[in-house]
Amino acid sequence: MTTEQTRLADHYAQKINWLKWGPYLSERQWGTVREDYSENGDAWNYISHDMARSKAYRWGEEGLAGISDDQQLLCMGLALWNEKDPILKERLFGLTNQQGNHGEDVKELYYYIDNTPSHSYMKMLYKYTQQPYPYSQLIDENQRRSKLDPEFELIDTGLFDDNGYFDVFIEYAKNNEDDLFIQYTICNRGVKDAPIHVIPQLWYRKTWGLGDDTAKPLMLYHGNNCMMMRSAVLGDYYFYADGEAEFLFTDNETNNERLYNSANNSAFVKDGINNRVVNGDTNAVNPQHEGTKAAIWYQKNVPAQSSITFKLRLSKNQQNNAFADFDATLLARKAEADEFYNDKQAAINNDDEKLVQRQAWAGMLWSKQFFLYDVNRWIEGDPGQPVPPKNRRHGRNHRWKHLIAGDIISMPDKWEYPWFAAWDLAFHCMSLAPIDPGFAKQQLALLVSAKYIHPSGQLPAYEWDFGDVNPPVHAMATWRVFEEDQKAKGKADIQFLEDVFHKMLLNFTWWVNQKDSEGNNIFEGGFLGLDNIGVFNRSAPVPGGGCLEQADGTSWMAMYALNMLHISAELAMFNPVYENMAIKFMEHFLYIAGSIANMGEDSWGLWDDQDGFYYDLLRKPEGGYDRLRLRTLVGLIPMFAVIVFDDSRWKNLPKLRNNLDRFMQQRPDLVQLVSYWRDTNGNEQHLLSLLRGHRMKLLLRRMLDSNEFLSEYGIRSISKVYEQQPFDYWLNGTDFPVRYNPAESDTGMFGGNSNWRGPIWMPINYLLIQSLYMFYNYYGNDFKVEYPTGSNQYFSLAEIAGFLSKRIKSIFLKNESGERPVFGGHPKLNHDPHFKDYILFHEYFNGDNGKGLGASHQTGWTGLVALL
Repeated sequence: MTTEQTRLADHYAQKINWLKWGPYLSERQWGTVREDYSENGDAWNYISHDMARSKAYRWGEEGLAGISDDQQLLCMGLALWNEKDPILKERLFGLTNQQGNHGEDVKELYYYIDNTPSHSYMKMLYKYTQQPYPYSQLIDENQRRSKLDPEFELIDTGLFDDNGYFDVFIEYAKNNEDDLFIQYTICNRGVKDAPIHVIPQLWYRKTWGLGDDTAKPLMLYHGNNCMMMRSAVLGDYYFYADGEAEFLFTDNETNNERLYNSANNSAFVKDGINNRVVNGDTNAVNPQHEGTKAAIWYQKNVPAQSSITFKLRLSKNQQNNAFADFDATLLARKAEADEFYNDKQAAINNDDEKLVQRQAWAGMLWSKQFFLYDVNRWIEGDPGQPVPPKNRRHGRNHRWKHLIAGDIISMPDKWEYPWFAAWDLAFHCMSLAPIDPGFAKQQLALLVSAKYIHPSGQLPAYEWDFGDVNPPVHAMATWRVFEEDQKAKGKADIQFLEDVFHKMLLNFTWWVNQKDSEGNNIFEGGFLGLDNIGVFNRSAPVPGGGCLEQADGTSWMAMYALNMLHISAELAMFNPVYENMAIKFMEHFLYIAGSIANMGEDSWGLWDDQDGFYYDLLRKPEGGYDRLRLRTLVGLIPMFAVIVFDDSRWKNLPKLRNNLDRFMQQRPDLVQLVSYWRDTNGNEQHLLSLLRGHRMKLLLRRMLDSNEFLSEYGIRSISKVYEQQPFDYWLNGTDFPVRYNPAESDTGMFGGNSNWRGPIWMPINYLLIQSLYMFYNYYGNDFKVEYPTGSNQYFSLAEIAGFLSKRIKSIFLKNESGERPVFGGHPKLNHDPHFKDYILFHEYFNGDNGKGLGASHQTGWTGLVALL
């Protein structure tokens, strides 16, 4: 094994806690639900960016390029000042949902360059302008623009055009699990010398004064450029600064005078360091050199086109010569990171692909976060503290009082989405499994543990509304991670599979009981994460009444049933009792398959013979149905319900085979709707899917048509035919139009901060590619489909999956002009040597040109590109 793999093995064997320290700080704690104690639930405005420097948080901490221990007791982040900004740059700035013309969005330039699964080596880059940061300009210009205009980004201000900025490289290297080296390298890219203040900050999360007698920790100056930190929970630590620096101390306490015009509880408050450095207020910091927050203040002038370096060390033990082995250790950790990724990328010959894949994984590893949320305590309040508003007891998340989170979780994005999201997390785990299957397994088990899953069996969606409904992809991710873990270790972790399977039984039952209102195996689902893909807002009741029978909800459930069948069949190899569960899920799958199909003249299935496509049905309150003939990804999701069984496993499941034989005799109509499960192909494999070959070819005819779904960069979320001819549906005298939008949304539905009406989304594209490969495993080379539609060229499903994979990858890779489509044609991003090889993994992508859109660091599910 590589050195990094050995570290992981030691960690999961509980020999050494290599994951005690990591990038566990959020990038935005302000504006989150947890910190919202308002009467009206307006989280974005209860604590604003402007308030954040002065407000001590209750549930978590934020920082720039920050780290913490795994309970986020002791935190470290970087602050910068260019002598022109009105405040320290100690947190990332961005717009709230109301301020942006396309919803909330971080307005900074920063990149995750490297990270190992144990966080033995981490590197990121922050670009800091030498001119005043344009806070007001970004707010005003984005508010001026309409939803028909693009977002106004930091790079659009022109502040980087003359290279008047600093590249700030942040590196962390572990000497051992409790000893960290930190290096900041400040590069002046401009043609003039420029001043900079580099201010590493350390602070304790405020755990004291909350009515539970938690001892207050302390930081104090220890002499010789060393600070000592004492905590009854975490123990003692020492922090060393190399070079000439000033130590500043204050307390992590709210500045009530500034925020609320009331008396402070402490003589020294959270923004004291900001006030000392920026405002010159010497009374803002503690002259006794102690407190619960501290900083090391470097003041330097950086020569033009040159760099300077700062070295620091955080250690559990006192050091006689803190920096003697600094350079050697940093180089060793870099070399070990290279060794680890060279092993993982041995099959890749393209250097640009290696760069993109490594940065995708780096972003996912940087996006781990300590997530603390005791919902009952949040609702009821802390002893001795102000009582939360009464309406909280009947408001957001009040049905989730059992949920007590205090864990490291993979986040979609630590600024825009600094909380876990159920279906995002499933994709994260699949992406992370090749480099750290142990963490991926832990994450999947966490979300179905008793402290997260609702007693009803529902999985919590996300902090904003735990009761919202995301696609049921947890079982799929569990199977994929199980396979990846087995491949890596040569041994099946049956205990993990069995544990998650039992919890998923509860969740599957919840779906059947709650989202199939008619008991007809057609599922409503609701929102399902595809924000504005439909005619109506799927989180709300249908206007005028009625019920939406969803092709995607029903297809996800068919996939869910097959995933559970697959898992129970695997468990039956070790314990025969699970074969009965395999029978149960096989039958459930068949009933769903029967319901989704159009089985006759008087039947209202979701398949439309006329168009060769799946559509939603609107069940009207007065009776009858309307088929909503809007071609979207919703109609392609039935392709996801597919698994392939080896004949050897099939023969070891005699009860399942016998039951299916009986079922075929009793309900041949159902069995004939789906794939030929009894037959095998030349590879001795059985196929179970919602589709037989004919219907799949009809779907692919639409999907692979460049006039509909097929883009140069993947599969669009709705058909391009609606660009010139919008879809219109009239209900009760109201028109509900849907137009193809290749880029940003022009609708206010869901705040307009995401768009499923045209752009390309990575998770759906990834699942389409994987489904094609699975179908190919059964059908082989003889089953060919026209690609693209109308070309009169025919290819196997594996070849088509490869073509689609290439289109998706091309978003990030350099083209023949040396440009990356993700950068949207921006000349500086594409050609400047200090920009062109730093990748942003956006939330979604322009359906026509591949430009990155939405959240700029959505490495969560966009990180799936690493698997392509």
